[in-house]
Amino acid sequence: MKISTKGRYALRMLLDLAEHRGEGYIALKDIAKRQDISKKYLEQIIPILNRTDFLKTNRGYQGGYMLAKDPTQYTVGDILRLTEGGLAPVACVEQNPIDCARSADCPTLPVWQGLYRVINEYLDGITLQDILDSYLERGADNYVI
Repeated sequence: MKISTKGRYALRMLLDLAEHRGEGYIALKDIAKRQDISKKYLEQIIPILNRTDFLKTNRGYQGGYMLAKDPTQYTVGDILRLTEGGLAPVACVEQNPIDCARSADCPTLPVWQGLYRVINEYLDGITLQDILDSYLERGADNYVI
């Protein structure tokens, strides 16, 4: 499984909004500049995030974006499932019931189901706040006077 640029950039964008959440609505150009991501690319990600309750938007002079919820309520799993369309290593494990003629006799099915379970448990166990806290802890170790 490979996470696309769209998924990685969406995560970075939401982390940026989490980091700057006390500053009100954040302009897309500011996120693009801080994250070194094309504003045009972020404009393609916004509609995906707007289809859910991930973002609040404000148009106009002081317009921009902010998180709709606290950073503790956004998991990496939720963000990647939204942007990637799923996290399954093979298509059949996302189906319930499994729509495969070979599933009853498939010796590898338990391997894929186990991998899928581990991927989901791991990514659903990490929130935006967890990433920010970890990043700040690492930064605190690098403080120089």
